[in-house]
Amino acid sequence: MGILIKNGEIITASDRYLGDIYCDDGKIQATGPGLDKHTAQDTVIDASGQFVFPGGVDAHVHTELPFMGSESADDFETGTAGGVAGGTTSIIDFVIPARNQNLLDGLDVWNEKAKKAVSDYAFHMAVTWFGDQTREEMRTCVLEKGIPSFKTFMAYKGAIGIDDTELFSVMQTARGLGALVTVHAEHGEAVVALQKLFVGQGKVAPKYHAQSRPAPVEGEATGRAIMLARLTGEPIYIVHLTCREALDAVTEARRRGQVVMAETCPQYLLLDDSVYDKPDFEGAAYVMSPPIRPSGHQDVLWAGIAAGLIQTVATDHCPFNQQGQKTMGKDDFTKIPNGAAGIENRLGLLYTYGVLENRIDIHRFVDIFATQPAKIFGLYPRKGSIVPGADADLVVFDPAAGSTISAKTHHHRCDRNIFEGFQVKGLPSHVIVNGRIQYKNGKLDVERGAGRFLPRRLSTPFPTPVKG
Repeated sequence: MGILIKNGEIITASDRYLGDIYCDDGKIQATGPGLDKHTAQDTVIDASGQFVFPGGVDAHVHTELPFMGSESADDFETGTAGGVAGGTTSIIDFVIPARNQNLLDGLDVWNEKAKKAVSDYAFHMAVTWFGDQTREEMRTCVLEKGIPSFKTFMAYKGAIGIDDTELFSVMQTARGLGALVTVHAEHGEAVVALQKLFVGQGKVAPKYHAQSRPAPVEGEATGRAIMLARLTGEPIYIVHLTCREALDAVTEARRRGQVVMAETCPQYLLLDDSVYDKPDFEGAAYVMSPPIRPSGHQDVLWAGIAAGLIQTVATDHCPFNQQGQKTMGKDDFTKIPNGAAGIENRLGLLYTYGVLENRIDIHRFVDIFATQPAKIFGLYPRKGSIVPGADADLVVFDPAAGSTISAKTHHHRCDRNIFEGFQVKGLPSHVIVNGRIQYKNGKLDVERGAGRFLPRRLSTPFPTPVKG
């Protein structure tokens, strides 16, 4: 049974036109004006007065992640379902082996977890240490497992963080495999020193989490990672960039022709560090790394998106409940699990506070929400596009609808929402995943285990650096 979307305003990263879309067998079969049903059983969606976007691709998600003595609250079923409710139809999660664990053993664990996914997913492989066998394991990931991107952490020393020698080796190996290295850029030793300083002074409230990881710590590490990538000739992708200092390092590198890409997240665009002053330990809900920055950095990031210096907006979706999880750090901010929910809210927030407030145009919105993550990570044009042959992952978006974000109504499996009370204008009326309507007028109709693993190859050219 096919699906015919009629009379919608189809908007992609480059085009905008009134027309129809016919989907069948999980694929987009045709686009254009005046399309008709193929069979009497086909479903017709009247999209008059609505937009049609390609389904969102969130390239930074952590579901069922063991972290800091706990586990992120969304599993692959609830995490991907929350994504569907917010127009995200594909995710890239992270396999994160323990230090000294075989990378492929870690992959086996994540493959088992992901069997519950309701929408399609891919993996980045985190390299949490570098030993004699790591090069061969990375080769196997790229050539046999369809995982051509590797995550590295310059923070979390003593756990999943790696040192500069290991990072250099990862970059060298990835360069030889045609793979992409992504980097969590924070000066790990400086963070540890500041944490010890504050805790030693009895400064243990959530706000000291942010003060132990100030913007220069991120800026320095971003520049250092870019320098190592320059030495190895490896393209680099900076995850969850939050501040002026880090964007300055990216901008300088791109102007000299180095292939450096960057991602940011809605929380860094829309919140400032005053959230850490909330009473009754509520500031803990906003503890994540890097932390939310002081006022002023947000405008810099929006300008970076508009200028093409930041290619994608992901979520770093990694929710923890306030009660029973965040409260583990009630007397010591270093024990608060880092992370928050966001996958369901990305679409509404970017449209409302990006497009409607004239910070970005609607094509740039589609680009950062769906098309660029698909291109950078080897999913395009299967994902992130509206062309015949692409997967039938589509969002019918009603620009006149509205809602208020709240933990009481979100689909995230956690008890806080860091965007609590935010008003959004524009909501999905229908979300189609793999040719099936899985969200309609506020109601989810997802199928546990329907998601497919997406093997990837990095065949699409990376965005051209700015030269100057």
